[in-house]
Amino acid sequence: MAVYLETERLIIRDPKWEDMDGHHLMLSDELTLTYWSDIGSRHFEDNRRNLEAAIADVTNTNREKYFFTMELKESQDFVGTVGYTVTEVTPVGKIVGIGYATSPNHRGQGYTLEALREVIRFAFEENGVYRIYTGCLTENEASERIMQKCGMIKEAEFKCHTWHKGQMKDRVEYRILKEEYILKFI
Repeated sequence: MAVYLETERLIIRDPKWEDMDGHHLMLSDELTLTYWSDIGSRHFEDNRRNLEAAIADVTNTNREKYFFTMELKESQDFVGTVGYTVTEVTPVGKIVGIGYATSPNHRGQGYTLEALREVIRFAFEENGVYRIYTGCLTENEASERIMQKCGMIKEAEFKCHTWHKGQMKDRVEYRILKEEYILKFI
């Protein structure tokens, strides 16, 4: 299933090869590498393989990864990536882990929040999702604010949870269930 969504300022769509320059800029950026070190890389070839896998996921008949490109409507500039991975399918719906990253030249402008709200809507209203979860290191305050503004609920705060940049760091986890989404937004 190909996906194409729109918000006031953004097109949220499946990735394509034309995204490569923006994709590499985002994944090789220092802030992205700080929090997405398992995905991002300074090496173009690593990031090319990452995009190749994302493009291949689009045509997978049992699609589990729904990571989309955020693009500005007016200029078609690459803004970042937003989406989720299906981690379990239950009788009540899919359980998914959501994530997002923004290109350095588009941070702080509300694009990721705008896109994440639309992806959450799509997940619950069009793609059979029942539970969305995510988390971040507590020092990543901007990411946590996005979760909160999307109506997600803090489930846990883990002290000294993750070894990161030479020290143990705290982590928070958030969730939103389909019925919580319906109560807040429909």
